[in-house]
Formats: sequence, structure tokens, C-alpha cells
Amino acid sequence: MRYPAKFLAAALGAALLLAGCGDGGSTENGGTPPDTDVSATADFPVTVGDLTVAAKPKKIVALSPTATEVLFAIGAGPQVVAVDDQSNFPANAPKSDLSAFQPNAEAIAGKSPDLVVLSNDMNNVVAQLRQLKIPVYVAPAGKTVDDTYRQITDIGALTGNRPAAEDLAKQMRTDIDKLVKDVPQRSTKLTYYYELGPELYSLTSKTFVGSLFAQLGLENIADPADADGSKGGYPQLSAESLVKADPDLIFLADTVCCQQNADTVKARPGWSGITAVKTGQIVGLNDDVASRWGPRTVDLLRQIVDAVAKVPA
Repeated sequence: MRYPAKFLAAALGAALLLAGCGDGGSTENGGTPPDTDVSATADFPVTVGDLTVAAKPKKIVALSPTATEVLFAIGAGPQVVAVDDQSNFPANAPKSDLSAFQPNAEAIAGKSPDLVVLSNDMNNVVAQLRQLKIPVYVAPAGKTVDDTYRQITDIGALTGNRPAAEDLAKQMRTDIDKLVKDVPQRSTKLTYYYELGPELYSLTSKTFVGSLFAQLGLENIADPADADGSKGGYPQLSAESLVKADPDLIFLADTVCCQQNADTVKARPGWSGITAVKTGQIVGLNDDVASRWGPRTVDLLRQIVDAVAKVPA
């Protein structure tokens, strides 16, 4: 699957069903933890929303790349027995053939999990797992960074890693607040285009990544293309409208999947007159970091801030 389709399946699917490719990873090994009694702790049972987990989970299955990153970042790596086929960070996560896009309750149950963390309810998998008495925590695609903080602390509580999760959320908030505060004020807002794929799929300010740019005071040229929200925040732009919008900055979140870079953008017909192209303000991002809403959000925001700082006032 090409990156834009894969990204939109997760991002838009979550948006429609439930309303979305600094190193936050742990160096701890994944896989089955030692056979020790970790359930007898003062923190359990734990209730988050309508989910109650009776004892500290020993066998966690993550069906979301973001959930995988969160689990390992808070020190729950040794409790994770399997992650979905798209989870590629950290490298030592126990990757499996489980699909996050077409989850199969029977296959998931085959891992004997005592907690499943996923991002959306594809295939009505949540009800099926609950019928099997398997606790499920749904962590949908974040809309703002506050969603990230909440999901991190929720997952921390449910897995018995509350202190580390709270520390991570606190550090992220401190780092992000400082990055936002340090951005120089401008008399005129900078405009930007954020590319999910060379087919010119983009995102609006109502999405998680778009909210980061909004915090920095940037104007998104894709917003008018989905003013009513009917496209879930992920419109496809026309080349004509994009050239006419003349963004000051171009951010490419398709550098890995689709090999896009400054040179390929410059070679596109009619793009040579765009301000970002003329001034060299074309920023390549890592597809995975740019499509997730977990601990590495700080890294993404830092790269955006660095790019904005390079644009002359």
C-alpha cells in the first residue's frame, strides 16, 4: 500500500468511525516477560473510562504504531508480546503479522493477551474481543497534543507504569511549550503546504499535525479545501490551487514511501514560481514520525520550528 492510502486509512478511518508512517523509545527488550508475579500491586484494579483492568497486564498486544511507541517509551516494553505489522519503532518491538487495518479477533486472541491497545474499531473488533473477555483500550488518532498526553497517562495507568507515563507527558508538555514560546512573532503569518503524498493529499488545521502548525501561528493553505470537514481533514488539492496559494514553506511527509524531496518538487510542472521552491524552503520529514501522535511529536515539532526559524522575517 502506498503511504497516503495507508495513512488515510488509519487517520480518516478513526475520524469517521470514532468521531487517522528525540527518541521516545525504551531500550528494554520486547517479548514475553519473565514469569514473575507482577499483578499484586496497589495500583490495581485500574479503571479508565469504561475499561477496568483487574491486574497488571503481562501480555499486551498493540495494534497501532503510536500505541507501540507509547508502550515502549513508558517502560512497558517487557509486557508487550506482539505489535501490528506496521509498528516499526522501536526496532526491538515484537512485530507480528497482525493487521491494524483489518484486525482479526481470533488471531489477536491467539496471542493470549490480557490487554489490547488499538486506534480504531475496524471490523467491529472491540466488541468481539470483549466477548472473549479481553480488555481493550481504544486510543484514536489524536486531534490535539492534549490527546497525546491523555493517552500516554491512560496507557501508563492501565499497564502499571503510571509514574513513568506521567513523567513522559510532563516532559513532552514542557518541551513543546518551550518550542512554541521560542518561535519569533511575525507581522504576517507564514503559509505552508503539508504533503502526505505526491497525489497532493494534505491535511488541515483540524488534524493533529495541523494543530501543531497552528500553535506556531502558521497558516495552512489546505484549510479551504475542507472547510466543512467532509473530507475528514485530509483533502486532495489540485496543482492549480496549490500554485495559486503560493506557500512560504513546503513540508514533505512522503520522503520514505514515495521518495519525494526538494529536487522532485522543483521538477514538478508549474511549481518553480512557488515562493517555497524559489527560496528553498522545502522540508523533508520522516513519514512515520510525521504520521503518529506519540512521544516523537516533540521531534516533529522541533523540525518544524527549525524550518520556520530559517525563513527571513
